[in-house]
Amino acid sequence: NPVSKLFQNEDDLPYEEEILRNPYSVKCWLRYVEHKEGSPAKEVNIIYERALKELPGSYKLWYSYLRLRRSQLKGLCINHAMYEDVNNAHERALVFMHKMPRIWIDYCKLLVDQIKLTRTRRTFDRALRALPITQHYRVWPLYLKFVKKYPMHETAVRVHRRMLKLQPEDSEDYVEYLISIGRLDEACVKLAQLVNDEHFISKRGKSNHALWHELCTLISRNPDKVHSLNVEAIIRGGLKRFTDQLGQLWCALADYYTRSGLFERARDIYEEAIETVTTVRDFTQIFDAYAQFEETVISSKMEQMTNNPSEDPEEGILSYRYFLMVYIMCSIVKVGFIIVNTEFLSNNDLDIELRLARFEHLMDRRPLLLNSVLLRQNPHNVLEWLKRVELFKDQPREIINTYTEAIQTIDVKKSVGKMNNLWVSFAKFYETNDQIEDSRTIFNKATLVLYKAVDDLASVWCEWAEMEIRHENYDAAMVLMKRATALPSKRAGFFDNTEPVQNRVYRSIKLWSMYADLEESFGTLKTCKAVYNKILDLRIATPQIIINYGMFLEENNYFEDAFKAYERGVALFKWPNVYDIWNTYLSKFINRYGGKKLERTRDLFEQALDGCPAKYAKHLYLLYAKLEEDYGLSRHAMAVYERATSAVLPEQKHELFNIYLRRAAEIYGVTHTRPIYEKAIEVLPDEHARDFSLRFADLERKLGEIDRARAIYAHCSQMCDPRTSANFWDAWKSFEVKHGNEDTVREMLRIKRSVQATYN
Repeated sequence: NPVSKLFQNEDDLPYEEEILRNPYSVKCWLRYVEHKEGSPAKEVNIIYERALKELPGSYKLWYSYLRLRRSQLKGLCINHAMYEDVNNAHERALVFMHKMPRIWIDYCKLLVDQIKLTRTRRTFDRALRALPITQHYRVWPLYLKFVKKYPMHETAVRVHRRMLKLQPEDSEDYVEYLISIGRLDEACVKLAQLVNDEHFISKRGKSNHALWHELCTLISRNPDKVHSLNVEAIIRGGLKRFTDQLGQLWCALADYYTRSGLFERARDIYEEAIETVTTVRDFTQIFDAYAQFEETVISSKMEQMTNNPSEDPEEGILSYRYFLMVYIMCSIVKVGFIIVNTEFLSNNDLDIELRLARFEHLMDRRPLLLNSVLLRQNPHNVLEWLKRVELFKDQPREIINTYTEAIQTIDVKKSVGKMNNLWVSFAKFYETNDQIEDSRTIFNKATLVLYKAVDDLASVWCEWAEMEIRHENYDAAMVLMKRATALPSKRAGFFDNTEPVQNRVYRSIKLWSMYADLEESFGTLKTCKAVYNKILDLRIATPQIIINYGMFLEENNYFEDAFKAYERGVALFKWPNVYDIWNTYLSKFINRYGGKKLERTRDLFEQALDGCPAKYAKHLYLLYAKLEEDYGLSRHAMAVYERATSAVLPEQKHELFNIYLRRAAEIYGVTHTRPIYEKAIEVLPDEHARDFSLRFADLERKLGEIDRARAIYAHCSQMCDPRTSANFWDAWKSFEVKHGNEDTVREMLRIKRSVQATYN
């Protein structure tokens, strides 16, 4: 009886009765299954089958049943019959559960474990067709993992393509897979699409530039496998888009042709790159790659020659001699690249020698190429043009061409460095080669250039005049200076930038100074005075110019004219610029007249000291006092010293008091120094007042005025902290021991204690 076979245990009866009463209750069936836990698998499976017959739309029952059936397969061989039963169970479940992704996923995993490739693939396809698109993201990873697991590349590629229609953000995984299976052409095509898609956002965080760099690297290193893309057009497009990575992209393009075996084309790319880049970083990167390329080609040729040595030594020697002849001829005429018809060369040695010569020529060109890069960065850089001239040391024609190109290229307003240096250097080049007329022509053109600063034009005139002096054309030099300093038809202020420098250069002190020097050396007294007077009339003189003018007149015994020049200079300048003029003027006047014109000299000193800053007063007061001592009255000298102690800087006052004391003692005696000491102690800071107090007290002691000396010590003690001024208290103590008594010593100690308490 089937029923008796089914019910082996009376414990099942309550569950059977409950099911009869509620055949559509999932909970009742699940309680029954839970009750049968631990029973033979067949019994549990029959209960699930009965439940699903009643409730075929229950996901909970199907999921539990299928999970149970899969667990029953553990330990069984994949060709066991039970696997097919479980597969059938899944198929029956999918009749009702075809919208449930978990059922599909579990079924696909089961089929993958059984290595049923075609059936698994078709099941994945059915799952994708059955499930809504929003659930596909759960299936695709499993599907891709399955197709990548086995060497069925075409299938995997097609699956990837289907997935990318719905999930284009996974394109990088597709490219990575294509690279891994060696389908580089398709990988490059896809990568190019990603680079050109402005809306593509990398899920790996790569920028468009990073993708572009990856594409360039891929196509440049695999030229034999990429056929669907125009590699050169792609990389040149990148050169326009990513201007900060030019060196890397140029190297990638050259590397593409190198790997393609087109060495001459690669060399052309390197040359083009070197001639176009504008940064030193890019140039260095390209040049290093270029040099490495040449080294690699030479090494490979040498290896080839080693493996295939020449069979005819005599033929090799003759060819080598021919090469040497061609190489020497080419070197003489400075040929850029040595080109030899290889049809005449029958030995590999010649090819290697030619390549070595080309490599050496490349390394020799490096400074010039680097200079070209810097000039492309800023064609208005005067310093770089001058460096370029230095690179063409023994090539006069190239030097002239470089100077000419620089002059035509540089915009003076945008120039970096002084444009006049370029013109002067050009003129000196002709002078060095004894072409003086050509040098003068260059200088003449240089004076017409609209420089940024007046000083630049003045420098050109001065250099031109110095060139004439070097060739002993002194009259021509003075004519040049006269021409340079001539008043223009339209006068302009020196700092008026709205006017050209040619209208302002007549006020350049640099030009006038040189003109004055030339007149002093080669001109007459009359013409030299005219130049100096013109400088003063234009009010462009400097204190040094005034002093030079005065000394020039003095050398020619025009003393009063010299003093008049000093007077004009004093009227032109204010303090502190006028200090040197006053110093020279007063010294020269005293040396000339001494005490003959004492009142005039005093007036000059009073005029100089009127408004004189304290910083410059010391020397003038000492000079004034020396005048009074030598030619005037002693009391006038003392009065000057007295004024000086109040007029100088505070840090110079103690020096003035020392001089004042010494001169007063020499003239009137030491007794007349008492009021000076008193004033010094009163006005000087404590550190100097202590020193003067000790000296004053010692003076009184020597004069026998013990009480006066003791009073000075007592006065000074108020500014002497016993902790820091021990020398003062030792001096006072020594004084009291020699000249005092017990009461005076006790009084000194009392004062010391009170002072110490004050400082504490």
